[in-house]
Formats: sequence, structure tokens, C-alpha cells
Amino acid sequence: MSEQNKNKSLSQKVFGAEDNSAASIGEKKLGQYSDIAIRMFHTKVLKPGEMILPAIGELAGKFLIGLETYKTVYYVTVLRLDMKYVTFILMLIGIYDVLNNPLMGMAYDRTRSRWGKARPYLLFSPLPYFFSTFILYSGAVFLGKTPGDNPKKIIFLFVMLFIQETFSTIYSIPRNNMVTLMSPNPKDRITVGLLNVYLGNIGAQIIYVIFPPVFELSNKGYISIDMATVFSVLSAFAAVLGTAGNVAMAIGCKERVMLQPKPAPITKTMFYVLKNKYARRNFLANFAVSWWSDGGYRWDFVTQQEIFGGSIPSFIAYLPFTILDPLSVAFIPKFQKLFHNNNKKAVLWLRAWDLVSALLMSIFGVLLVDKRWAMIGIYALFHALDGINNGPANVFESELEREINDYTEYMTGERPDGTFGILTGLITKITAPLNALLTIKVFHWSGYDPNIKSVFWSQGNKLVYQKVFFLFAGISLLPNVIRAIPYFFYDLVGEKREKMYIALNERRALIAKAKENDLDEEIKELAEMLDEEQTAGAAQ
Repeated sequence: MSEQNKNKSLSQKVFGAEDNSAASIGEKKLGQYSDIAIRMFHTKVLKPGEMILPAIGELAGKFLIGLETYKTVYYVTVLRLDMKYVTFILMLIGIYDVLNNPLMGMAYDRTRSRWGKARPYLLFSPLPYFFSTFILYSGAVFLGKTPGDNPKKIIFLFVMLFIQETFSTIYSIPRNNMVTLMSPNPKDRITVGLLNVYLGNIGAQIIYVIFPPVFELSNKGYISIDMATVFSVLSAFAAVLGTAGNVAMAIGCKERVMLQPKPAPITKTMFYVLKNKYARRNFLANFAVSWWSDGGYRWDFVTQQEIFGGSIPSFIAYLPFTILDPLSVAFIPKFQKLFHNNNKKAVLWLRAWDLVSALLMSIFGVLLVDKRWAMIGIYALFHALDGINNGPANVFESELEREINDYTEYMTGERPDGTFGILTGLITKITAPLNALLTIKVFHWSGYDPNIKSVFWSQGNKLVYQKVFFLFAGISLLPNVIRAIPYFFYDLVGEKREKMYIALNERRALIAKAKENDLDEEIKELAEMLDEEQTAGAAQ
């Protein structure tokens, strides 16, 4: 046995690709690329269009997510399906996801093309994903107000969710990793993240401004708009914007991160998460709370309509957050300076801020649930406090997640983002049946009757509304505390973080140099762009 093999740890022997990783290649070999690696880490290379296009796609995505926050209301109130059928169908789709996600993750990780790794999928997947979502939310238009146990409705919901989930996976894995591949510079990624948060919040707020008032006015008979039509029109808008925005991003944005030409075998990449101590801790924390359930209903919507008393009081309750949330992105540079560009410290403090705010809101809300204007004031105050840090918290946490994925590439020489997501996402699929059972139990525990028209205090029971508000504002407190625990042990900060990125970029340059194809031209083009940026910066 050679001296080199003797010095290997057990994990290095199991994960053979480590011999070729940035953590293992000698400094002498990587050092010849240190100049370009340092510039890749410190110099911004994204063009304005490359920053804006992902944000447009994010706007459409958050618009759709905003609509889907009311999906249970759509299934139960508009489509008129019984809650037990909805829960059972969602459980089956969750089980299907266990098979769907690994296949797409493996395909994504093994994709290498002249267009890149993520861009080919973003050219064709947005159309079927957004179009199937539009059909799903248009079902009530042509199925009508038939009974909740109508077989056509049950089959329709299952088939459309099956199709939507299939294309959602094909779309979302590349979409979620595209920004990481666009630039090796963390500041670039934070800038794109800032724009994503800003436009994404606008997309979500559009839904929250439109939907509750229309639902309330329709419920009270003031307008004759059918809610089935409202869901259909809003999903059509999301489909058009989402398809156009994401295809434009695929065409207009480049992938600049150099990847290993031939991925390692699937049998290895599936377990690379085990070599990433940071991901391993997050995996265990998420597994510990993956069975958690809030009862599966839209308790925020119930709170708005039945506790606050409708759209106008809800508008007052949400107004401070609505104003502060988009403005909070302006605090990102201030928080960066405050926490000395330490993403770990920023995330821990900002999430602790959220937890304290949610705890106080829950306590006061449960005690004063029958005091309408006191409830509005309590929510306005504490939700406004969330709004002040919402943008920075989301941006820093997203970058922290990218750092953890980058660490996998640093340690193993591979970037199995798709397969990585399988293992981290699998925990929710494994516990999906338990979660579904708990959803039914918690929903029954609430005592809430969805068949009663949703208007102010229509349930007529203080205890029911105390439970409703707790399920809305407080149920996630313990899971969020548990998910934050791994970040206390996160040490990829400061000089250690910078050295990792420089070594990664040196290895990427080495890979590009070793290739005997036109990717050599890409690294030259990137180097020229970096030189131009550096020259322009010096001139200023």
C-alpha cells in the first residue's frame, strides 16, 4: 500500500473522488491559478440583465406560491372536495415524489451540455409546469358545483397534481440552482438574491392584496364574481409571466462555474451529503421536525376573515409589514456591515428576532383573540418587526445554503446539487404518511368547520379561534428553533470561507484548462471580463 493510501481517512477511501477535490489537490498544482481564483471570488461579473431576469422569474414564482397558499381553500371551498379526500390525495402525491425527485436529481447532476447544466431544463420545463398549474386551478370552472365526493373531481385533482408535481420537479431543481452556477462571486449571488427577494415579495403581495378582498366581497354577496373564475384568471397570469420570465432567464443568463466534465457514479454522489458535516446536521434537524403539521388549512386566511373581520381590518393589520417588507432589502448592506459579512451570525440573530416576535404575537393573540382591534394592533406590531428583517434574513439564509452546497464540491470534487436535494428532501417524503395523519388529527383538534361561510366570528367559539390563531402564528416555533440549532456549529466563516472559495475557483480554472474543447474559450472570456472589471474599478 502506498504512503498516500495509508494517510487516507476511511471516508476518503469510500469517496474516491476526493483525490481530485479542491480540498485534496496540492497547493502547488492549484497555485498557478491563484490570481484568477482570487479575482473570481472578489470581482462582480454579472451583467444588469442577468441580475434582473432571475428576479422576473422569481416574481412569477412567488405570485404562484402566493396563490397556492390558498390551495386548500380552493380544494375544499371552491372545488368543494371533502378534506379527507384532499389529504389522502396529497399523501399519495407525496409518496410519488419519493420516486420522482431522485430520478430528476440524478438526471440533473449528470447533465453536461454546451448550454450548461441548468439552462437546458429551463428552456422547456416552465411551459408544462405553469400550464398544468393553470389547468389545475381552472378545474372548478368546468367541473361546476357538483358534490364533494364526485369521482370526476377526485380523479381530476389527483391527475393534475400528479402532472404538476412531475414538471415542478423538472423545473424547480435547475431553477433553484441556476444562480449558483451564474457566478463564482458571493457578492454577485447576494445581489441577485436581493432582487429576487424584492420582486418576489411584490409578486406575493399582489395576491394578498387581490384575493382576500375579492373572496370576502363574493362571500357577502356584494359582487357576483365566481371564485372559480378568480383562481383561473390569477393562475393564467402566473403561467404567462412564469413561462416568459424563466425562458428569458435561460436564454439571457450564462453559467460561469466550471464543473467536472464527467460526474462520479450515482452510487457515490447519492452519499456525498454524508461527507458534508454542515448538510448532515441540517438533515438531522429537518428529520426531527418533518412530521410536524399545522392541520393543513389556511389559518392565515381564517384569521383575516373571521378574527380580524374582513379585508379592510386585515389591510390595516398587514399594512406596516406590506410597507416595510420591500424596503427591508435596503438594510442588507447595513446588516452585512453589522455582522462583518458573517452570514452565520446574521442568520442566527435575524431568525432569533423572528422567533421572539412570533412567540410574543402568539401569547398576546391567544389571550386577546376576542378583542378584534387589539388583535389587529398586535398583529400589525409584531408582523411589522418581521418585515424589517425579512429581506436580509432571506438573502443571507439563501447564501448560507449555497455555501453548504459549495462545501460539498470543495470536499468531494463533485457538485451533486440534484442528488443532494434528494437526500435532504427525502425526509419529508418518508414521514409524509405520518404528517398526513397528524394533519387530520390537528384539523379535528382545531374544531374549525370549513363548511360554515367564512365571515367575522362565524364559528362563534372563542376556544376555536384561540386554536386557529395558535396554528397560524405559533405552531412553527419549536420546529424553527430545532432547525436553527445546526447553525450554532457552523464554522465556515471568515478566512476559512475565503480560502475554500479560492481553492474551488483554482480547481475550476484547472478543469477548464485541462479540457480540450471550447470551454477553454469560456474561461478566457471570463478572465478577460474580470480584467475589464478590474481596470474599470481602478479607473474609478
